[in-house]
Amino acid sequence: MGNSFGKLFKITTFGESHGKALGAIVEGCPAGLELDEEMIRLEMQRRKPGQSKITTQRKEEDEFEILSGVFEGKTTGTPIGIVIQNSDQKSKDYSHIADKFRPSHADYTYFEKYGLRDYRGGGRSSARETAARVAGGAIAKQFLSTKGITIQAFVSQVGDLTMDPDYSKFDLELAEENIIRCPDPEIAEKMISLIDTVRLDRDTIGGVVTCVIKNTPAGLGEPVFDRLHAELGKAMLSINAVKGFEYGSGFEGVKMRGSHHNDAFIKEGDQVHTVTNHSGGIQGGISNGEDIYFRVAFKPVATIMQDQESINEAGESVTVSGKGRHDPCVVPRAVPIVEAMAALVIADYLLLSKSNKLADI
Repeated sequence: MGNSFGKLFKITTFGESHGKALGAIVEGCPAGLELDEEMIRLEMQRRKPGQSKITTQRKEEDEFEILSGVFEGKTTGTPIGIVIQNSDQKSKDYSHIADKFRPSHADYTYFEKYGLRDYRGGGRSSARETAARVAGGAIAKQFLSTKGITIQAFVSQVGDLTMDPDYSKFDLELAEENIIRCPDPEIAEKMISLIDTVRLDRDTIGGVVTCVIKNTPAGLGEPVFDRLHAELGKAMLSINAVKGFEYGSGFEGVKMRGSHHNDAFIKEGDQVHTVTNHSGGIQGGISNGEDIYFRVAFKPVATIMQDQESINEAGESVTVSGKGRHDPCVVPRAVPIVEAMAALVIADYLLLSKSNKLADI
């Protein structure tokens, strides 16, 4: 029913925004991985609400409990069960839209699909569900770290404020040094100021998260429909508020000629590399060993603190008033979600790659 992702390294999430808890079941993680729970906790803290003035003020500590699949600090190879308690729900903030459809929300589509809906914070359609993805993604990250694979996402655009697209010019670790998670300190301050202005205007604004995956081995990806970039695209487009995905040169690549866009191969020692990387580390749907990089576009948050015209379940015209606690811009908290989904994809394809050649079996 669309609640699971992955083939071998697989995650299933459950829970709603205002339910008692939400969580994840992670299957396929190899046995013997030394699991660092503090690292999972730190990832959860990066996503949690209420972390700065430019995020929702809902106070969830996002503490988690591992129920299964780990013994004496190591994964056992069996399903890893994780539960995250909800503790700061204010369901009364949503009673005024119990029968109203909020513009650009999933209220109407969920109602048409199921004939009923959990209107408290959007229920299952809420971005609160992504807390479970981050927990599962943190496990995938730890698995990938044993192979030297790293994943770093950062905010590269808010509104019309954009940092230099050449990420190699920046120390990406600096992204965690400011509340917007942008590695360009000068642009970061402008982004923060813009979001704060939008917040005071009782409005919202969108942005872009860029992600870079380093040290991925060549050969990951499955033809024809399960190409690596297709799975990354599916992963990113499954995140709330995402409106676009592009990898490598993306849409800008259409402005180039093939003679400039082609990535020439060279050999340095025992390693094959490309002189340029317009391909974004993926060719023919299979990784080539270069950096995999992509951009994810997030729309402005749909809930705004202004009156909007809509209809109710009876089809009558109504006014929807924005209430509750919401992000004026989702991208600062989306960074660890993008990383988590990327980690789940790469972990899955790394395991799948072990069945490609007889020598690997």
